[in-house]
Amino acid sequence: MNETAYAKINLALHVRRRREDGYHELETLFAFVDDGDRLSVTPAGEDLLEVRGEFVGSLMNPFDNIVAQALGTLPHGKGWSVTLEKRLPVAAGLGGGSADAGAVFRMVERAHGLPEDWHARAAKLGADVPACVLSRACIGTGTGTDLAEVAENDLAGCPVLLVNPREAVPTGPVFKAWDGVDRGAMPTEGSLRAIALAGRNDLEGPALEMCPVIGDVLAALEATGPFLARMSGSGATCFALYDSDEARDEAAEKLAQMHGNWWQMAGKLR
Repeated sequence: MNETAYAKINLALHVRRRREDGYHELETLFAFVDDGDRLSVTPAGEDLLEVRGEFVGSLMNPFDNIVAQALGTLPHGKGWSVTLEKRLPVAAGLGGGSADAGAVFRMVERAHGLPEDWHARAAKLGADVPACVLSRACIGTGTGTDLAEVAENDLAGCPVLLVNPREAVPTGPVFKAWDGVDRGAMPTEGSLRAIALAGRNDLEGPALEMCPVIGDVLAALEATGPFLARMSGSGATCFALYDSDEARDEAAEKLAQMHGNWWQMAGKLR
């Protein structure tokens, strides 16, 4: 089997409060790009994992990552030999590890079906994993694991450009640096585009303090004329949404000429 671990972006991310359990109460608008890491599976005598690709060196221990944990939490018959091509940067706000786990869940579903408690098993692996299993636009609340459908996904097929300055930004310190100010709720009614445009990312400020180049990425994207440019998750990846493939491709070419060292991925929203 082959499966894509679709890159996750947060079109909006509102942090409402710090919870007593140490987590944060969130309201977020998940969306997914039609590209990402790639996984393939062949039968084997035992579970095996091989990690390759541009960003394999960014993994502290590629043989003890969330893919192995996802395999361990789901019944999937005999052994699976999994090859993971790591194409998404690590600690980048794209849910790369969570997306990889989500891809494993989908492959298990295809081969054997998922247990009824798959959502709880996914949530134990990470707050973004349940959304990444679905890999379609949705609203996340609580810690991000409580999911609801969007009334109208009018951004399906929307051209998107992802840009990362090749700076890793760990999620924990960014959340810890959040100033604790509740800036209001994220809209939950209306189309995906309307909610995204009305939203914000409350982690952008603390992420900018830790990684100022995020501001350069945002400014460069905004200069290309998207209808929305914003940081995803806790950074450092930023995204821009365009009204046409041509506008996105022109932006990608312009940024490649100006900032050839920045990572890019061009695609469309699912």
